[in-house]
Amino acid sequence: MSDTPSVLSLLGRSEHKLPPSPDEAVLETFPNRTPGRNYTIHLSQPDFGSLCPVTGQPDAAHIEILYIPDTLCVETKSLKFYLASYRNHASFNEAIVNRILDDLVKACAPKQAIVRGRFAPRGGIQLTCEARFPNFEGRLEWEKK
Repeated sequence: MSDTPSVLSLLGRSEHKLPPSPDEAVLETFPNRTPGRNYTIHLSQPDFGSLCPVTGQPDAAHIEILYIPDTLCVETKSLKFYLASYRNHASFNEAIVNRILDDLVKACAPKQAIVRGRFAPRGGIQLTCEARFPNFEGRLEWEKK
């Protein structure tokens, strides 16, 4: 008997192509095996790419997602495909971070979540954007380094 839920369409398959845009990407989920425990899942994509909506030039970022799951967890291969779908997508950095959070919340309804994007400097200015769910004043924090 497999421990992989049958609803996952990407995991274990290599024939899938990257979605052309975030609108066409799907964040797949699976049941949280320990829903009674508050634990954090930290996901990191250090080579995220998108396009500037004004110049069309590529933007690069390190995207981090930290969340406390409720009944569902995000499957990481679908997250990889979802994040890669931004590669040819033109959007402002702040909008990208907020959309990733919105799509994560829609997919798995976590108890709490933070999405942070550390974008590479453009014009000498580095931008970091952080969005939180729910709109709250604390408790879920990044590890101090």
